[in-house]
Amino acid sequence: MDFRLKRVGLSGLVWMAIALTSCRNQPIASLHEPQVLPVTITLSGWQSNPNEKKLLDQVIRAFEAQNPTIKVKHEVINSEYMDVIKTRLIGDVAPDVFYLDAFEAPLLMKSNVLEPLNSYITPAFNLADFEPSMVRAFRHNGKLYGLPKDFSTLALIYNKKALAAANISQPPQTWDELLATSKRLTVDRDRDGKIDQYGFGIMPELARQAFVIKAFNGQLIGQNGYATFAESNSLKGLQLVIDQYHDDRTSAQPTDVGATSGSEMLGQGRVAMTIEGVWALPYFKETFPDIEFATAEVPTINGKAGTMAFTVAYVMNRKTQHKKAAWKLIAYLTGTKGMNAWARQGLALPTRRSVLASLGYDKKPLYAPFVRGAGYATIWQSGENLPTIRMNFNNQFVSALLGEQPLPQAMKKAQETANREIYLAN
Repeated sequence: MDFRLKRVGLSGLVWMAIALTSCRNQPIASLHEPQVLPVTITLSGWQSNPNEKKLLDQVIRAFEAQNPTIKVKHEVINSEYMDVIKTRLIGDVAPDVFYLDAFEAPLLMKSNVLEPLNSYITPAFNLADFEPSMVRAFRHNGKLYGLPKDFSTLALIYNKKALAAANISQPPQTWDELLATSKRLTVDRDRDGKIDQYGFGIMPELARQAFVIKAFNGQLIGQNGYATFAESNSLKGLQLVIDQYHDDRTSAQPTDVGATSGSEMLGQGRVAMTIEGVWALPYFKETFPDIEFATAEVPTINGKAGTMAFTVAYVMNRKTQHKKAAWKLIAYLTGTKGMNAWARQGLALPTRRSVLASLGYDKKPLYAPFVRGAGYATIWQSGENLPTIRMNFNNQFVSALLGEQPLPQAMKKAQETANREIYLAN
C-alpha cells in the first residue's frame, strides 16, 4: 500500500470527490490521454549563401506544422564546421541532427558517434529511390548512417560570347580539344604583354583533381589507406594540368587574377571556361546577371568520362535524447515532399531520382550535364585518411603548378609526408 494514501485524510477525500464530480462532464478520453509536451531538437549545418538558410527554414516550418509536438532549432555554423561538430560530440553536446559531408563521413561512421538508421527506414520510405552511389557514401559495415540530402557533380561552364568571338561553335568534348580551345580563347586585347582573358580557369586542389588521377588508371589511395598518388599512372593526368598552366600559359588559378573561385574568374571575364559545380549556376544569375554562360559535360581524358561528385547527408547524433523526433525530421527533409521543396531552387541536385525527374533537371540545358555526370562521377570520399592526404597534396601540387619543383618530386614529397602522418596517427 502506498504510504501517501494514509495521509489523504477527510479533507483529501472531499477534494477527490469534487475532482471526480467535475470530471463527469468531460470526455472520457481526456482522463486517460497524457498531455504531450513539445520536444525541441537542434539541426546544425552550414550555408553557402543566405538563400540556403531562408529556404531550409521554410521547409522546417512546414515540418513543424505537420508535427506540432516537435520544434526545430536551426543552427548555422559557417566557421570550422567539422571542428565544432567533433568538439561537441566529444563533449556530449552535439546537435540532434546535423550535416555530414561524404568527405568527413568515414571517420565519424567508424567512431560510433552516429545513430544507424537501418531500423528506422520502412519500405514506404523507398530507399531505392535514392541515387545508389550517394547512399553508399554513408554506409559502413552494413549499416547506413546518413541519408544524402542533395549532391552536385562538376561540369564545364563557359562564356558563350567568348567562344563565339573566337569562332568556336561548340565547347570541347575531349581534353585535347580543351587544350586547343584554351589557346584560341587566351587573349591579350590591348597587346601590353599581359593576358586579359585566359582560356581556362583551374582550381589546384585535390577535390577537383581526383578524377584526373583516375583517367590513366591511377589511384589516389591504396587498399591499406595510404596515399598512392605519386605513382606514374597517377601523375599522367596531373601532368596535363601542370603543362597547360606552366608551359602553354592558357590557364589561370584564382589568385592569378584576383579572384577566389573558378566561378568568380568566369564571371569577371578573366577566363572563358572553368569547371564548377551546380552551386555556380545561381551564383552567376545573382552576381553576374549580364554574362551569357552555358554548360557541358567535363571533357573526357584518355577516352574516359570523368567528373567529381559531392554529397552531404543528414545524420543523427547517437546520444540524442529525442531519436524518434530526430528521425521524423530526417525522414521529412529527405522524403519526397521535403526534398522537392528544398531542391526546386537549384542550389543542388536532389538525391531522390523521382524528385530529380519531377523537377525536370535532366531536361534543363544548364543542369543536364551535371545530372549525366552522376552516372560516372568519382565521389569525393576515400577513407578516413583523406583529410590528411588532401592537405599534403594541395600544398605540393600548387608548388609544382608554379614551377617551383617538378611534379614527380612534389607528389613524392606530398605522398611521403602524408603517409608518415597516417602511420604516426595509427
